Amino acid sequence: MGNPVGFLEHPRELPRRRPVSERLADYREVYLPFPEEDVRRAAFERLRATNNFPEFTGRICPAPCESACVLGITSLAVTIEQIEREIVERAYAEGWIAPSAPSRRSGKSVAVIGSGPAGLACADQLNHAGHFVTVFERADRVGGLLRYGIPDFKLEKHVLDRRLAIMEAEGVSFQPGTDIGSSEPIEVLKDFDAVVLCIGATNPRDIDVPGRDLEGIHFAMDFLKQQNERVSGDRGAHDVPINAHGRHVLVIGGGDTASDCIGTANRQGARSVTSFEILSAPPESRAEDNPWPFYSNVFRVSSSHEEGCDRAWSLMTKGFDGFDGKVRAARTVDVEFAARPGARPQIVERERSERSWPADLVLLAVGYGGPETGGVVARLGVELDDRGHIATKSGFQTSKPGIFSAGDARRGQSLVVWAISEGREAAREVDEYLCGSTQLPTKGNGDLPRA
Repeated sequence: MGNPVGFLEHPRELPRRRPVSERLADYREVYLPFPEEDVRRAAFERLRATNNFPEFTGRICPAPCESACVLGITSLAVTIEQIEREIVERAYAEGWIAPSAPSRRSGKSVAVIGSGPAGLACADQLNHAGHFVTVFERADRVGGLLRYGIPDFKLEKHVLDRRLAIMEAEGVSFQPGTDIGSSEPIEVLKDFDAVVLCIGATNPRDIDVPGRDLEGIHFAMDFLKQQNERVSGDRGAHDVPINAHGRHVLVIGGGDTASDCIGTANRQGARSVTSFEILSAPPESRAEDNPWPFYSNVFRVSSSHEEGCDRAWSLMTKGFDGFDGKVRAARTVDVEFAARPGARPQIVERERSERSWPADLVLLAVGYGGPETGGVVARLGVELDDRGHIATKSGFQTSKPGIFSAGDARRGQSLVVWAISEGREAAREVDEYLCGSTQLPTKGNGDLPRA
């Protein structure tokens, strides 16, 4: 056993980032590996007990666990995310992660629609429970958000392909290029004993302002998907190629997707990159109304911000101006939030604060409203909740018996760790539905028993 108080004796240490000049010239991952002696743990079995894909979360999770680390009350938190990544990479290097197909099959079959983190986690669990699992993905390649939404400088795709190869060797069948309920008939699903909808929340939120229809204004995910396809060598059938080279790029939004757009625009050779955030700049340290162990709302500088970006706060976009049908500028006003008892704060525009910003490429990264409700959702006839997400009962089963849902499609836009957790818990409920009982673990109950 390692030193049980080591987390108190050793200060927080982050891995080194590759130099900005070097990483802007490629799409390789930003962080260098930790030295082995800094992360030696007998921890792999513990790590995989509740997380099917620590190689993903160890790279792309914003690490809310570190905000909740007890050490963070008085000092700097343990570098949980990077330690997780190094543990799983050591496990791969040592051959501890290898295909392990179930020894017996239940005779039951499950269709998982969507191959993002929720769908993959659900499929992995159900496969090891002994069911025959087929994962349908409408895109040309498997991976969902992991494949098309996360830039390679955060998650190189060989990391994803490595895991998919293991799952396929263990018996999971992947069917990319299969859009159930659209290009493929919904009747395909009749051959399965259960169906799990893990289709994500891919409806992007828009902004309704004058000039929105000008050429050069795009949703963030369209921009990111195209670049990921370029890096993978896929040309893609794009009516409107989106490229930031030589342009004044404006990113509207302040989350992880906005940060990914900034890093991608810089790598494409943008002339300038500016990000707008409607909220005010966070404080450097926790505010009194943001106590431990809640996620700390503090000022953060991502690797993409570090590479070059002007950040503007407390701004609302009022419209876009253009020339010859193409966007050339954005108009904004300064805003502040006024508290209202029992209601959400009211946005108040400051007088005489109008400004114009040069912009010939605008990327909208203001979140997602829910799943696409046509196609498979409409054809199956499952009910939606008042937010437009797939409605489920007390667990994960929808209004239609034998049809389940998990991940962003059910709970709304969230983190990859939540998607994996949702997929695991949905798999447990599906297993119980098919067999009358289940031995699949629920949260915190140990590793997955092999069938």
